[in-house]
Amino acid sequence: MVLDFATIKLLLLDVDGVMTDGRITYDNDGGELKSFDVKDGHGLKLLQRAGIEIGIITGRQSEVVARRAAELGIELVYQGVKDKLVPFNEILEKLRISPEEVAYVGDDVVDLPVMRRVGFAVTVADAVEDVKPFADLVTTRDGGRGAVREVCDFLLKKSGRWAAVANRYFED
Repeated sequence: MVLDFATIKLLLLDVDGVMTDGRITYDNDGGELKSFDVKDGHGLKLLQRAGIEIGIITGRQSEVVARRAAELGIELVYQGVKDKLVPFNEILEKLRISPEEVAYVGDDVVDLPVMRRVGFAVTVADAVEDVKPFADLVTTRDGGRGAVREVCDFLLKKSGRWAAVANRYFED
């Protein structure tokens, strides 16, 4: 685990089971529906305002994910990924950062290769049990139900960046 959270420059997220509750709903026309927590989205915007980049690495391909990422201004979006280490290494090279400067949130065994390499590994409360021992933090909230916001607030507060991005909401 990273001891100086001010060194975190990037938060990478899985989607299904992290940004969503993991359920996929299909409509009669073959369209896919996912639900995202608005509070998670605001937490991600706060991180961006604090200078922390956000990225998504997901095993599934979904137009819904592309749309949500665009709404949040997330440009590092890798979908349909079989081996999450491939885009992880591309992102490190692109941003010229080290694995220790990355926080990652995953919920299943497919996330372990990345979780084992980053400076701060996180999993959600309802993650697959085999993943939890590899996490530096297990959220109190489930995926798609505020877990991402919990991580964002944690990183902002532990890095000393909370006041810079949140104080305006508490002032008259």
